[in-house]
Amino acid sequence: MNNDSGHTYLGIDYGRRRIGLAKSDPTGLIASALTTLEVKSQRDALERIARFISEIKPNGIVVGYPLMPSGDKSDKCREVDRFVEELQSVYEGPIHKVDERYSTIEAADVIHAHGKKVGQDKKRLDRLAAVIILQRFLDEQPR
Repeated sequence: MNNDSGHTYLGIDYGRRRIGLAKSDPTGLIASALTTLEVKSQRDALERIARFISEIKPNGIVVGYPLMPSGDKSDKCREVDRFVEELQSVYEGPIHKVDERYSTIEAADVIHAHGKKVGQDKKRLDRLAAVIILQRFLDEQPR
């Protein structure tokens, strides 16, 4: 990966009602929170994410993949697979699935470290989970 050319990624923590979004800096090294979308349907989610795609123009999208603790696919993996298939209709670049088994736990730990309760701010939890998912992907990229 040549970081001089700029590699911005969009990170997604997909959920039926809320979708956390994060983006990387142009070097492709550091993830930061964007927002949490409250969505009514998968179509609504795709339309709203398409707006972020046109604004950010990412070199790739990273989606959290909710594997079971054993590493097997969960039922939610199939839901994410369907979402990714639909996402490919609005984004022609690469879409990477990243193991997200511990991202929500790690995000909850960050919220607790700031003296907050997770139940008070689920939107923040989703944004932070998206950051953790994206950062995990960025950290694994060759430099």
